[in-house]
Amino acid sequence: MPARSSSPIPAGLGWLATGRPAEPGEHPQLLDRLATVPDPRRAKGRRHPLAFVLALAACAVLAGAKSLTAIAEWAADAPAAVLTALGGPSREPAGPTAPTEATVRRILQRVDGDAFDAAIGAWLAARDPDRPPPDHDLGRRARRSLAVDGKTVRGARRVDGTQVHLLAAMTGTGLVAAQREVGAKTNEITVFRPMLVDLDLADTVVTFDALHSQTAHARFLVEEKKAHYIAMIKGNQPLLHQHLKQLPWREVPLLDKTRATEHGRDEIRRVKTCTVTRGLDFPHAAQAVQIVRRRRTVTTGKVTLERVYAVTDLTAEQADAPEIAHRVREHWGIENKIHHVRDTTFAEDASRVRTGTAPRAMAALRNLAIGALRLTGCDNIAAGLRKHSRDATRPLATLGIT
Repeated sequence: MPARSSSPIPAGLGWLATGRPAEPGEHPQLLDRLATVPDPRRAKGRRHPLAFVLALAACAVLAGAKSLTAIAEWAADAPAAVLTALGGPSREPAGPTAPTEATVRRILQRVDGDAFDAAIGAWLAARDPDRPPPDHDLGRRARRSLAVDGKTVRGARRVDGTQVHLLAAMTGTGLVAAQREVGAKTNEITVFRPMLVDLDLADTVVTFDALHSQTAHARFLVEEKKAHYIAMIKGNQPLLHQHLKQLPWREVPLLDKTRATEHGRDEIRRVKTCTVTRGLDFPHAAQAVQIVRRRRTVTTGKVTLERVYAVTDLTAEQADAPEIAHRVREHWGIENKIHHVRDTTFAEDASRVRTGTAPRAMAALRNLAIGALRLTGCDNIAAGLRKHSRDATRPLATLGIT
């Protein structure tokens, strides 16, 4: 059972340097993307185009709006030039008019969530610095990352009392490329494939927690999407988990060790990987991974030890231990870069928006705001929102609307 030594520099870190910014006109603009979302209203009596109302909502959330009322208030205060740039119809002598709160509310409560998320995800993905150039060579560039994880919108409850749960896919640069709502009577497993099926995942390393470590998911990624995976294995795969535990890890050399102190905890991670030629009952598995985490709480001195296991289709030549360790750590960036920001900066869990598709639509608008700010190089999302709230034209510039 050979184990391979590896470079201490994760290959994924170098890919940002090869990314390229989008050229003007190279990709459809946000208004064009939003125009693809079907209008849930009857044709008779429409005063404002759907794309106009959705773009207004996007600008308002980028300016810090946290509720449907706040979106309508921002729209009511927006200058005529902003309304015109967003595609507002001019039927009054004074110029375009903003939609009322009732209109904003009805649209966001009834909008097609899948189409809305797809439009926003496509706009962000097209501008991702990690996206491959048109003539890219798969063999000569570092692989992209995509982290899949779910989040419950705790303040939003359906009519039957269940909470709204969303599954999202985040790129290595912190952009949400796709999002799906999980039905009340099902779980994340059923929406994994539909969420990723339209994405270009060629040579992308997809990471996910143990819930999605399913044989069907592995085959879908490798055989249909030409992607790679790193699958965490826990008790939901008891035979495979037991097999991984019984591998002769004592004979495998330590290939990576890192130490970090944050959030009041001192953590040491030790990583071992080994190539397994047979016996792993998981599609396309090429390497087994053991990660030992030793955590010490700084204030109390309490020490905990945890061993976790994973499998990946990446061979030792394609990904060494430090790179695998980096990608596993990077996976949890979706918690810090997306979920935590939506909870703390946008107060998502405290939001009382709950009717129809409005909770999902608001989450999509928050993803768009976070992604748009990151594309400008803004790491402090709260500061970015405050900056955009001081000038109604700034959201338009950040979203590329002229």
